[in-house]
Amino acid sequence: MTAAADLPIIAVVGATATGKSGLALDLAERLDGEVVNADAMQLYRGMDIGTAKLPVAERRGIPHHQLDVLEVTEEASVAAYQEAARADFAAIRERGRVPILVGGSGLYVRAALDRLDIPPTDPRVRGRLEARAAEEGAEAMYRLLTEQDPAAAARIQPANVRRVVRALEVIELTGRPFSASMPTRELVAPALLIGLTVDRPVLDARIEARVEQMWRDGLREEVEALLPLGLRDGFTASRAIGYAQAIGVLDGRLTEVEAVAETAQATRRYARRQESWFRPDPRITWVDATTPVPVDRVLSLVR
Repeated sequence: MTAAADLPIIAVVGATATGKSGLALDLAERLDGEVVNADAMQLYRGMDIGTAKLPVAERRGIPHHQLDVLEVTEEASVAAYQEAARADFAAIRERGRVPILVGGSGLYVRAALDRLDIPPTDPRVRGRLEARAAEEGAEAMYRLLTEQDPAAAARIQPANVRRVVRALEVIELTGRPFSASMPTRELVAPALLIGLTVDRPVLDARIEARVEQMWRDGLREEVEALLPLGLRDGFTASRAIGYAQAIGVLDGRLTEVEAVAETAQATRRYARRQESWFRPDPRITWVDATTPVPVDRVLSLVR
């Protein structure tokens, strides 16, 4: 096997429930690696069940980074994540080990691996735009973005209010199109990108089973414990799939049966968005995650 110092960063990406965490652990064991998380919701301390965060006991003694680094009241920042993840890569290299990036948050993966200058932010501007979005609705904000930056609008889902607001914020602060600051496919360091793929009917069944298991494992109780810590006030955390639905149950707006169904539906939609993000990237080598030992296929690519 090639020395760890000579190996590229290994990135394991793809939709939720495709088995990324398991493959990352297998690779870390075989390549003497350490794992760096690229799932935005797993950055949050205490958000474990609903994000499918691997419990410490199941991490096989492998160091994991960028987990549990934010309180639920904090807003995740791509810029802060980029700096921290790249610092983790450097420290892992200094220890003579291989960085293994794993996660399905596409922009976070790109921020860690690609040349990407993060535009500025201003809470006052964003707050004003968020208030306008709440008053006028997602469709009106998307029309505004389409007028100001058609290229950015074409790459953002109309219902993704957060991304639309962010694009409008950048346009206002910089005077330049948001599309000008979107990431380019230009790696800042050698990396091998591995995408896990599962046929849609199989993936949908996995998502259904995973969501039902999360609720059996105590997602509602996890959310109940996080509310006194400010979960409801966290702009990002409170909107996380599963957490928003559990809050609905606790508030009496949803039954648990309705919440489970809504969580599964939202997760399936999220998986489609993940596929749409990663699929066009020609640098990703796709591996069928339903084969018995995908790690052997990946190791052959590494070698």
